Amino acid sequence: MTKSLAILGSTGSIGVQSLDVARKCGYRVEALTANRDVDKIEAQIREFKPAMAALADETAAAELKQRVADTDTKVYAGKAGVCACAAESEADTVLNSIVGIAGLEPTLAALHAHKKLALANKETLVAGGQLVMQTAKKENVAILPVDSEHSAIFQALQGKPTNRALKKIILTASGGPFFGRSKKELEAVTVQDALKHPNWDMGAKITVDSATMMNKGLELIEAVWLFSVRPEDIEIVVHRESIVHSAVEYDDNSVIAQLGLPDMRIPIQYALTYPERFESPVGELKLSEIGKLTFFEPDYEAFECINLCKEAITKGGLYPAAVNSANEEANALFRQGKIGFLDIPKRVAHVLHTAPNVQNYSLEDILEMDRFARKAVLSL
Repeated sequence: MTKSLAILGSTGSIGVQSLDVARKCGYRVEALTANRDVDKIEAQIREFKPAMAALADETAAAELKQRVADTDTKVYAGKAGVCACAAESEADTVLNSIVGIAGLEPTLAALHAHKKLALANKETLVAGGQLVMQTAKKENVAILPVDSEHSAIFQALQGKPTNRALKKIILTASGGPFFGRSKKELEAVTVQDALKHPNWDMGAKITVDSATMMNKGLELIEAVWLFSVRPEDIEIVVHRESIVHSAVEYDDNSVIAQLGLPDMRIPIQYALTYPERFESPVGELKLSEIGKLTFFEPDYEAFECINLCKEAITKGGLYPAAVNSANEEANALFRQGKIGFLDIPKRVAHVLHTAPNVQNYSLEDILEMDRFARKAVLSL
């Protein structure tokens, strides 16, 4: 069970909620990292008094260093600084909530330092699943999922007798803000429309991923690695209420699900307290107040990003890394108003179908594929 924490991505939605859990559970926070939000991380440093902090943006890190010069917190800069916080702090657990492939190298740094890893950065496993899982096995380090869906699967798998007993994983999706719209109706949607998620409070990038349902495709790839299953063993189901966070079906057709209110502090806390359970940081689920739970098959024509992710993980190698990086770049272009909503899957598909086939890979191979994918998206 966690006693002390390093939180990577502490100023983002998951990071802020993780600090709320740390506050409630009384965890010592040894390290904090963020991208460039000086104001927010300064406030966090003054409250939690970590020994280490880092900002990926070196200019912002220099400003932070000046601002907290009156504290005992040592400030680091750049990617190396973030990795130092992951590997060199006194924390026994590293919670990685960095958004995007930027979280990959800090994940590897934490694993090499034999830190228990609470993983909220799905791109780590999407881009480098083979490398990450091999490293975790070699270093004998546990990876505990923080994503609500993967936490639900992890919980539903407790007590599973054998690998053969698992028939399939049922991965639930909210459907995002555009559920029920046809592909034609998605042509003119705006960034503001895409950022109106019905159930979850998330950062802009992940909220747009939910709108395209790329998020669910990435989660499918993550589940393949976390739970050692085939892509065809995962069924995606749209569940608008976001109460059933995911489920597993066994060979006898029994289905075991994990339910709870749509609040990320529940899976965050479980990853930190596992195998124990503590008093909930959020309200109690009252099914009579929810009234009904609905389930639908995804519209794979309107939300083709799911298909692209399935194709990528089926092809294997670095194809998942290619679609992940392509999506990161296209998602950013859409949020900047430079491309339309449906241009996101178009650009991801272009990269998937032009990327080189690299099956066995190193960290440098992943980073090279990341550069290739981003350049390809920008060249269109």
